[in-house]
Amino acid sequence: MLARKLTTFFLDILEVVVFAIAIFLFTYLLVMQPHKIKGDSMQPNFPDGEYLLTDKITYKVRKPQRGEVIVFIAPGTDDEEFIKRIIGLPGEKVKVEGGRVYLNGKILDESYLSRSVITSSGSFLKEGQEILVSDDNYLVFGDSRSASSDSRIWGYVNLKKITGKAWLIYWPPQSAGLVEKVIYSFNYGSAH
Repeated sequence: MLARKLTTFFLDILEVVVFAIAIFLFTYLLVMQPHKIKGDSMQPNFPDGEYLLTDKITYKVRKPQRGEVIVFIAPGTDDEEFIKRIIGLPGEKVKVEGGRVYLNGKILDESYLSRSVITSSGSFLKEGQEILVSDDNYLVFGDSRSASSDSRIWGYVNLKKITGKAWLIYWPPQSAGLVEKVIYSFNYGSAH
């Protein structure tokens, strides 16, 4: 009798554990995934060592939008994931000139960057050279432009390589909260 009760008790515990593992794997593989910010490329908005959850469903329903912080498999790496901000969308003309980013001939006002941030060009996106972002591709930059390896150097990120959208910061506790949505404005003036 005691052996039967113990067996039932352990089977009940095993059932709960298996169910919990199944929920965890479903969530981790299909819905959300934790990521740790490594390095200074997204400073000061996403400091080194900060943890966030990425939403893996949004881009199955709609296309990525400018300003969203994404996780993706970086070109030329062995499946290494990077975290950057979307700047250029498919069909847009992008240029870096005089430390500023131009989209379709207008200066992009990036209010989330410090006024002292200068956007330099790179081996892919050369100073003053306008490029057209091709279909299903995106240009992504780090928020700390001088510390970021991004699209200015290695080019486009294809939609198929995007693995998630930054959704929630959960560590450290004083930074916890939803990732803020960015609103852009455009200036028609020249860069000085």
